[in-house]
Amino acid sequence: MLDEKKLKEAESRVKQYIKEGIITTKGNKEFVKFFLTNAKNSIDSAKALYDLSVDEKKQEFMGFNYFNGLLWVVNASYYSMFYLTRALLESEGIKITPIMSIHARTFDALVYFFYLNGRLQKRIIEYLAEAEQAATNLLGMQKAEELMKEYFFEKDKRVTFTHDTSAVLIKTKAKTSLDRANNFYEEIIKIIKE
Repeated sequence: MLDEKKLKEAESRVKQYIKEGIITTKGNKEFVKFFLTNAKNSIDSAKALYDLSVDEKKQEFMGFNYFNGLLWVVNASYYSMFYLTRALLESEGIKITPIMSIHARTFDALVYFFYLNGRLQKRIIEYLAEAEQAATNLLGMQKAEELMKEYFFEKDKRVTFTHDTSAVLIKTKAKTSLDRANNFYEEIIKIIKE
């Protein structure tokens, strides 16, 4: 996923961001706790949504029969990783001006300050990249599915088949995202505590 060309591009962008003052490297560490709290809340939300989405007894107990929050498991998992990355950068005094493309700049900064110098394994960086892509893809897939259902008003049998197929795919992606977010969380927390 991360080839040499992409790594060089990230490195080049970060050097430019530093020149432009978009990224600074000697800031204070005032927001570490803020980002860690948001990361923890996001991963807890992802876990709760996943459990509620796959456990009919919990759904019944909570009064949410047929609840499906799997799409939001993917999003909350990604956001836990994003906030952890921000906490990690912040813990090193690295600040990113919160302007457009904050997610891309955060990823580039993670690559530049932690991967290229060997402090973070490639698979951890790839978890973040894949989580962001999965969240984007599933949002698009859900939107497309909703538009198709509204437009065609397919027969019940076909709608059910389409829905069930999508549900299996989304459940698999949600579980993968949650697992990646958990691994990412464990690894980043270790580095922050160094």
